[in-house]
Amino acid sequence: GRLKTVLASAEQGAILREDHSHAHTHTANKQVLRISFFVIAGFMLVEAVGGWLTNSLALLSDAGHMFSDAFSLGVALWAFKLGEKQTTLQKTFGYKRFEILTAMFNGLSLVLIAAMIFYEAVKRLFYPPEILTGGMLVVSIIGLLVNIGVAVYMLKNGDTEENVNMRGAYLHVISDLFGSIGAIVAAVLIMVYGWQWADTVASVLVAALVGRSGWMLFKQTLHILMEGAPENIHTDELLSVIRNTEGVKSVHDLHVWTITSNIHVLSCHIVVDGGMTVAESEQIAYRIEHELAHHNIGHCTIQIESERHPHKDEVLCSQEMHEHHHH
Repeated sequence: GRLKTVLASAEQGAILREDHSHAHTHTANKQVLRISFFVIAGFMLVEAVGGWLTNSLALLSDAGHMFSDAFSLGVALWAFKLGEKQTTLQKTFGYKRFEILTAMFNGLSLVLIAAMIFYEAVKRLFYPPEILTGGMLVVSIIGLLVNIGVAVYMLKNGDTEENVNMRGAYLHVISDLFGSIGAIVAAVLIMVYGWQWADTVASVLVAALVGRSGWMLFKQTLHILMEGAPENIHTDELLSVIRNTEGVKSVHDLHVWTITSNIHVLSCHIVVDGGMTVAESEQIAYRIEHELAHHNIGHCTIQIESERHPHKDEVLCSQEMHEHHHH
């Protein structure tokens, strides 16, 4: 009884610390997105007004790119807000998955932006426009400074590595940053050497970088939506933890998946001695949950069975999901 109390207390403490850490990171991410959104949106308006007053196509086109950044940041912030809604009997996991859907949207939009840049670059090869290099250079330098400031702020204060929603918004800013660098290099080459094709080459290189980032983000979010095992968690290590727990004879029907960034879930069936009491088998489950918490598994559902269970002794479910109910 005392062991059970100690294990339960330790587990509860670990869960509380983890929840507090998640809450702190969640709040920080929202603050970062909010400030980044206002900075990007503010500069976008300055560019749009400047482009309209000076009749500068360079300003207006860059303002359009900044609009896509501001939009992605706003959608990412909305996803965090929606994810805070309480769970219901119909939405037992709440709305946290919306963060993954938003990240997928951002990934696809990056691929679309890359395709549009590439299309425009190819079109300019055949119909080269008159490029206002002076205005293009000034705008690109200002845009670069704004994007560097926002990118560094997001990198230092937000979870751009683990949280895919934050990463999607961050990649949008980085894509615009690369766009500014490409425009600066192209403007200088045109001004110094008269190489009009430099604008096209810079655009194609930027499109390749943006498209690659978007595709990688899309693949990552698709893996999560397909209930794939978390990429930073090794399933064989989790199996080893469960199998090496005293009292566990075998394990089957293992499932590991991600609800949203940093919230990983595991369910499985474990086989124990059929002569155990409920309290004794509970202690085994507590020990497993406690150990799995150290492997970044925040929620476990463990079904305890005796050797007489009617299921197949396969670690992974054979997908015959309803076979159990016929026994």
